[in-house]
Amino acid sequence: MNNWTEINNELQKTFVFGSFMEAIQWMLKASAEIEQCNHHPTWTNTYNKVHVRLTTHDEGNTITQKDCELAKALDFLFDKGSIQ
Repeated sequence: MNNWTEINNELQKTFVFGSFMEAIQWMLKASAEIEQCNHHPTWTNTYNKVHVRLTTHDEGNTITQKDCELAKALDFLFDKGSIQ
């Protein structure tokens, strides 16, 4: 997992894009993966940044394998340059 930080029982990362539209397009593409995993992050968008927080609520708000797998999937989407 690239540059994820563990803070308060959450994995956290801020993804930085070239523009607001790129950030929103990535969120839309990521939402399909998120829905498929049935593991939904807390995330916010401010202009060209998307801040993601992952924790497993039904496991007592701890970091689980679900969080690690979703973090890797989000990194993959970002790294492969899925914004066209």
